[in-house]
Amino acid sequence: MIVELLQELIRNRCVNDGTPESGQEVRSVATIADLLGERGVVVEPLPGRQSVIYRVPGTNPESPALLLLPHLDVVPANPAGWEVDPFAAEITDGFVWGRGAIDMLNVTAAMLVVFGEFWRGARAPLPGDLILAAVADEEAAGRLGARYLVEESLDLVDAPFVLTEVGYPALPSPVGLIYPVAVGEKGPFWTKVKSSGTPGHGSTPFGADNALAALVAGVGRLFDAESPVTMTDVWTSLVLALGFGPDLAERLLDPEQLDGAIEDLAVEDPLLARYFHAITHLTISPNVLRGGIKANMIPDQAVAELDIRALPGTDRTTVNEVLRKLMGAPGEKLELEPVADHLSYFSGRDNPLWEAVAASFFDHTGSNRLQPVTIPATTDARFFRSRGAVAYGVGLYDDQLTFGEFLALFHGHNERVSIDSLHKTTDLLRSTLHHFGHLTA
Repeated sequence: MIVELLQELIRNRCVNDGTPESGQEVRSVATIADLLGERGVVVEPLPGRQSVIYRVPGTNPESPALLLLPHLDVVPANPAGWEVDPFAAEITDGFVWGRGAIDMLNVTAAMLVVFGEFWRGARAPLPGDLILAAVADEEAAGRLGARYLVEESLDLVDAPFVLTEVGYPALPSPVGLIYPVAVGEKGPFWTKVKSSGTPGHGSTPFGADNALAALVAGVGRLFDAESPVTMTDVWTSLVLALGFGPDLAERLLDPEQLDGAIEDLAVEDPLLARYFHAITHLTISPNVLRGGIKANMIPDQAVAELDIRALPGTDRTTVNEVLRKLMGAPGEKLELEPVADHLSYFSGRDNPLWEAVAASFFDHTGSNRLQPVTIPATTDARFFRSRGAVAYGVGLYDDQLTFGEFLALFHGHNERVSIDSLHKTTDLLRSTLHHFGHLTA
């Protein structure tokens, strides 16, 4: 059942390219209605951009509610880079292949299966309400999904505890495998950098006021610039848990030596090094560049779009100051336009949901070695953490993909998840809810 459900969600092609008319999560909302036997409360800010909410009332009004928060949309995929059709949901070598297989339709399917057991009465209700909010638009900042629900219909989704994306494969350590649980994420500070010039004929470029010139000169500096370092407690605990040699561990925990240590690590494990860099730095990635109308016209307008992710302690003022400093003199003429601003939030671990997650991992792995980790990207959890809720991303995976290989599949080619991991994650969620019920009775 879980495999077929994931395949259908992939084949629904809820591709979110950032435009209001994309996504069309209505297709997967229909899939959920078929699975659960009826429609939940549908919220539709724009045609086809649907989120759906279901609730199983608890038995004790004093007990806390738990929200399951999967998203239904996926990012685009270029078929030319794939070994298979990214929306065929083929099964090959024990894996389901397709866009969204790990971001996050695998966990979405697992949550739907487990929630369905409570919805149909196959499992006794929890003491507190159990809420499912399958949302739209996570891949475009949640404006039409989780953010919209929190701002416009909070009563439907308000809960002090949240489970969402995303779990990771286990990491090796000197004392055995450690199991990552996402407790926080970086905040997005997406920014447009704009440049103005004077239009003219492309045949006479000498001395021209080309809008692209200043933009490329300023933004080009961002690719190789050393961005600020922030070391969180989560980072420190991860380095210590992984049991690196004393010299490397010392360097990884020293802001002055960190970049060199990551470069050395990249020789052996470039994918893990990319992750380490992301969760310790203010990252700035220029990903879109637009300028000009025709090849024979000197452009008077140009814009670059930057994906900027920040750790706790960084706000918009700091981001703009860093951009100005890194772009130097060429950046003085450039305009900075905020696109998205959201602070970074982390959840603590002294609470019944963490205890439930830990007990569930012990049930299925025999290990109590949970490791808090940082998501370098952004999830809908931020809308709830910013209100004081505890939110974790969990999953349980087999060893067919390493931690780094798993990370590389996000928004990449040949995204896939093993069928074994699908079942493991479903079992983990099921027992997490079981333990949470006992701990909150």
